[in-house]
Order: sequence, then structure tokens, then C-alpha cells
Amino acid sequence: MTDQTRWGILEVQTKNKAIKYQRDLVSRAMDQVVKMDESGITDLMIKIEAEYERKYGKKEASKLVL
Repeated sequence: MTDQTRWGILEVQTKNKAIKYQRDLVSRAMDQVVKMDESGITDLMIKIEAEYERKYGKKEASKLVL
């Protein structure tokens, strides 16, 4: 077991919690996507692409392959 008093343990735990939070968000979103029909999923894809372009720029979004 890792010594909890070592330097950097808090940062590692915080990073792991952030990763777990993101995975939980994706999991919850997928639970809702399963309930959607084709038009709802298409609308969601368009909104996700727009948000991705807003956050990361058009050059990054155009490289994305779905």
C-alpha cells in the first residue's frame, strides 16, 4: 500500500477523482442515449459537435472520426 503521507498523493487522488467523475458522466449520458430514438440521437450528436468545436476549435473537430 502506498504511504499516504508522501508528497503528491493528494494530487494523484484528485486527478483520479476527476477521471472517475468524467467516466461517470459518460456512463450516465449513455444511459439516457439508450432511451432515445434516432432523431434524438442525431440532435444530440449535432450539439456535441458544436460544443466540441466551441471548446477546442474547428481544426481539432475536423480531425475527429466518429
